[in-house]
Formats: sequence, structure tokens, C-alpha cells
Amino acid sequence: MKIALFEVSSSEEKEYFQSQLKDHELFFFDEILDPENLPDQKDFEAISIFVNSKMDAAVIDSFPNLKMIATRTTGFDNVDSAAAKSKNIAVCNVPAYGSHTVAEFTFGLILSLMRKVYLGANRVKVASDFNLEGLRGEDLFQKTLGVIGTGKIGTNVIKIAQGFEMKVLAYDPKPKNELSNQLHFSYVPLEELLKNSDIVTLHVPLLPDTKHLINRQNILTMKKGSFLINTSRGPVLETEAIFQAITSGHLAGAALDVLEEEGETKEEIAEIYQRNMPPGEAKRILENHLLAGLPQVIITPHMAFYSKEAEHSIWQTTVANIKSVIEGNPENLVNG
Repeated sequence: MKIALFEVSSSEEKEYFQSQLKDHELFFFDEILDPENLPDQKDFEAISIFVNSKMDAAVIDSFPNLKMIATRTTGFDNVDSAAAKSKNIAVCNVPAYGSHTVAEFTFGLILSLMRKVYLGANRVKVASDFNLEGLRGEDLFQKTLGVIGTGKIGTNVIKIAQGFEMKVLAYDPKPKNELSNQLHFSYVPLEELLKNSDIVTLHVPLLPDTKHLINRQNILTMKKGSFLINTSRGPVLETEAIFQAITSGHLAGAALDVLEEEGETKEEIAEIYQRNMPPGEAKRILENHLLAGLPQVIITPHMAFYSKEAEHSIWQTTVANIKSVIEGNPENLVNG
């Protein structure tokens, strides 16, 4: 089988796929795959993409021999899975690789934000200043954490919160009562969660129903002085809403591992995510982004998933997905 893998830049990743798929022809591309970045060769039977590639119907139609798309991510909103299904092309994802990884990173952001670790570290590093003025933080103990989305990541966030003796409220359109009984948290409507949580953290996929789930209409129902964390998908949170809530003083802070690529910064932010922009230029673009300059906001470069263990899990599951389609018994099929 001819297999193309996009967004593969490390020699370790290439060597892994070569060792596990040695009976197949592999073609590696550092670049993303999208309508503006199509390879000259188009006879691939399987294509594997990562988070920044976009396979719409036109891209899918460009590969006449395509039998499967293996996205090396949990989310698959960057693939037109319906168009693929209409052509009998399997789309497989990696459903659980980062459940602990992203949950741990979420608490790294919460602690850094609420204890102002990032401000203190920068003050010492840049100015050799050990003054504590403006660095008083808040404890997590007995705070209420609002978890939006109780899939694998959200569940692990709840488990970590218990170690800090936090109270937990959760919102999910499909509540799991057995889970709430086991972990001693309560499911509540979204509005109630926003109103009563000291920290709100988002762990939902990007779907039509979740776009701008937190928006200008409901963000001000959040408790005054609370914090907002997003390690899910950028468009789940309306950028203008968070900007207004922070600058008005309604929210105390936000930590965002993902951004809503909008307006004139859309293509530039995408370039930053693709690691195709020199660091100096990336810094300039981020400084122009309306959120990046706010001292109450932490922005990280879509790295919550990025640990050694999670990366290896992604590779293993992707190989298993490819082999399962070849053998006629697809695993982790999202368009079956």
C-alpha cells in the first residue's frame, strides 16, 4: 500500500512508522495537507494527517486511489468524513491518546494562572526582580471547578481536582450518573455551572453545537473574579467574549492552549501553529492578537497533547488503525 504521512518532521517519528509499516511504501511530508498544499503525487491509498491539515471534499477527490484517512488526533473536524464515506473511504482517529496528558497540562495552566507563576518567573528572568508586589495568588483548596465535557480528559481532570480537595460541578449533554456517583461530583445545567464555579475548564470536541459554547451572551454569568481554561478547540470559546470579560475585570484570568483563528490574524496564527514562521515574526503576530498582550492571559502554542508518552501512543494507534483497514476490520472508525 502507498501511504502518505503529512506533518511528520522528526526523524524519530519517521523511523517508527518505517519500522512498523515496513511492508508498505511510505512517503513523508513536513508540510500540512490542505486545498492550497497538495502534493504532486496523488496515487496514495492511505493518508495520515495531523492537527493542522484540512481534508475537505475537494482534497479527498484529489486522491482517486484513496481507501483511508488516518488522522493522528482525537478530533476529526478537519476531515470531511461524510464526503469520505460517500467514496467508501474509512476515516480513523486516535480516540484516547492524551487523556492523562491534556488533563495534567490543564492543571499546569490552572496553577500557573492562579498562583501567577508565569508572572513571577518572567519578573525574575527579565528584571532579576524578587519583589512580590502583584504576585499574590489563590489556593485551589475548596474552590469549585466547573468541568464542561466529561469524556476521558474531563474525567481525568475531575480525578486530579479531588487531590486538591476541590468541589466539582460538571456539564455534559449526556451525563454519566454512574461516573458522578463514583467520583462524587454533580451534573448541573451550563448556566448553573458558569454561575457557581471559581474555575471553568473546557473539554469538548468542536461540533456545530459547541462552537462558541462560551460566548458574549453567557460569559458574564460566570462568577466575578473566576478563571477560564481552554485546552479543547479554539472556536469553542468566542474570542471577543473572553477579551471583554477580562478587560472589564469580570474574569480574573484565562489560560488558552488553543485560539480562535479569526479576522486578519487567521492565516498568521495558522502559520504559527504550523511552526512555519520564524520566532521573531511569530512573536510580533501574537503581540498583535487582541488577547496575547493581556497580563491576565496565558497563551500556549497548542501543546497540551505534546508529551513523550502521548506522542508514542498516537503513533501506535495510527499504525494499528492503518493495519486494521488493510485487514478489512477497521478500528476507531469515525464515519462507519
